[in-house]
Amino acid sequence: MQLINQDFTILVIGAGSIGRRHMANLHALGIRNISVCDPDTSRLSQAVEEFGVKPFVDYKKALDAMQPDLVFVCSPPVFHVLQALEAVKGNAHVFIEKPLSHSLVGVDELIAEAEVRQRVVQVGYNFRFHPGLRKIKQLLDQGVIGRLLWARAEMGQYLPDWRPWQDYRRGYTARHDLGGGIILDSSHELDYITWFFGQPTEVVCMAGKVSGLEVNVEDSATILLRFAGGSQADIHVDFVQRGYNRSCKLAGEQGTILWDYSTNQVRVYHADGDHWETISYAFEGNDMYVAEEKHFLECLDKSMVPVVDLQQAKKVLEIALAAKSSAGQSCGRVHL
Repeated sequence: MQLINQDFTILVIGAGSIGRRHMANLHALGIRNISVCDPDTSRLSQAVEEFGVKPFVDYKKALDAMQPDLVFVCSPPVFHVLQALEAVKGNAHVFIEKPLSHSLVGVDELIAEAEVRQRVVQVGYNFRFHPGLRKIKQLLDQGVIGRLLWARAEMGQYLPDWRPWQDYRRGYTARHDLGGGIILDSSHELDYITWFFGQPTEVVCMAGKVSGLEVNVEDSATILLRFAGGSQADIHVDFVQRGYNRSCKLAGEQGTILWDYSTNQVRVYHADGDHWETISYAFEGNDMYVAEEKHFLECLDKSMVPVVDLQQAKKVLEIALAAKSSAGQSCGRVHL
């Protein structure tokens, strides 16, 4: 996509790993007028050195000083809604990193304010732009495996390996006060499963801290979903297993689809011909981040609704919170 406007004034809130990734990608797309806000001055210094951005410690002062066209909210989840709301009220379009929040407080106000001001707000479920999952969605829409019956999705990786350059105990994922825990942090799986199946009607979850990691949040969770047509999905997420695993299996009346992040392939079993088909694609990890950023900019240019807007992100958040609620109940089952 050729950018129509490379003169956007952009404020990135949060100079952690995902904030720096967005700054690098926006810089590569030709955008230079970028400022960054973070209370951690060491992270600010690193961002200034890497990208030549203008630093701020306080995001409200940054909003007032820069009056940005676009704001990227890359702070811990507990700050997302408030910071996005301030940005929208300042007439900025907003990109919010996933999850939308750690609770539903303020979400409807943010939705209403964005609608009134006609601001584009996209939430960063970047796996919507992964070529493997996009191919699966295409196959499902084409009815290649018939009616979808069941799916299993899994994500797991040892938390200290996520960002080895920092103490894992300081990151938001490990901390309840910042909106952490594996259910919210790995809500990508909830998003793409609902992309395939639609919104669930029932949620059951078992989750808890099973490891010896120094965290005060759930580090492992298995979430069961039931959908209106009777189909089901189970999702396992954790930050305790060694090595990185992300995969999905979908069973339909006429076949099966397998996807594994590490292989750059989608495999399809066709029951009518009793054979497997392998679909390969080229992919690098940063591709989907660039694709979601381009999509955000295209939505601004063409006045489109993002593929993951506030309404969809709210639905994912509702499922995640229902899973957390289920895990904390003796009966466990939550109806939506």
